[in-house]
Amino acid sequence: MATDEPHASAPYDAIPPALWIIALCSLAPFPLAAVAYGWGPADVARPALTVILNWSGCVLAFLGGVRWGLESGRPKPRPERLLISVLSPVVAWVILFSRHRIPDGWIIGGCIGAFLVQWLFDHQAPDVPARYPRLSTALTAGACISLAVCLDQALKTGHV
Repeated sequence: MATDEPHASAPYDAIPPALWIIALCSLAPFPLAAVAYGWGPADVARPALTVILNWSGCVLAFLGGVRWGLESGRPKPRPERLLISVLSPVVAWVILFSRHRIPDGWIIGGCIGAFLVQWLFDHQAPDVPARYPRLSTALTAGACISLAVCLDQALKTGHV
């Protein structure tokens, strides 16, 4: 039986198709930009890195906002959980504003780390709909694999 009860064991098909479509559409820029950065000509690669880093910031902010929304919708929001949900967008902002101040490899690695920390936060969070961790896993995996392709390219080209 499909349910959205906290920590309920729901089948994977409990996630409505519309949510999967939205998640996959939000994932699309990651592999597209990673391929362009990893194997595209120089005039495409540099803007592709900008795209994937900016999109990483947007998605990290979105994930933090979702967590904020889930927590603030509770009858008694927990201040520590609200504070932690704001950290993801702040970290994304710091990473983006560090661009061109520190090497690209560190920026890319920072994005990967931010996604993984956000994912860990999501998976240990109490009282979330059962579908949320699965959706965040799909998004995090797509983002981190794509960013890893970019990190590999940055290491090969010496942009670390």
